[in-house]
Amino acid sequence: MSHVLSSQLANRSAGASQPRRWIMTTALWIVQGLLALLFLFAGSMKLILPVEMMTAQMPLPGLFLRFIGVAEVAGALGLILPGLLRIRPLLTPLAACGPVIIMTGATVVTLADGDVASALVPLVVGLLSTAVAYGRRSWA
Repeated sequence: MSHVLSSQLANRSAGASQPRRWIMTTALWIVQGLLALLFLFAGSMKLILPVEMMTAQMPLPGLFLRFIGVAEVAGALGLILPGLLRIRPLLTPLAACGPVIIMTGATVVTLADGDVASALVPLVVGLLSTAVAYGRRSWA
């Protein structure tokens, strides 16, 4: 009798977690898509714009800005392609860690300029990337 009751409770709790898993998966895909669009746009701008124009806006060397652009485009592709193509989806959390590092640097550079309000944008983007890395971890 107790075995039947415990199996019914286990089935009920497994059934209740199914909608929660679907909501979490959907939310992660939405955040990943938005982050990928953001990083694809920002990275492509760093690759397309002339170096002189970028260095006038940011106090960083031009080649370093190009490197950040390549890293942002690679991060955008890494957020979407492994899960979409179902080829090595375990790489998605690693791909989400790259933008976390980039956004940490962007937050520090923005705070060093003394603009606290503008530092909130890279901070929030970094926290969203952290949420994706945590949500897509392999032991989830």
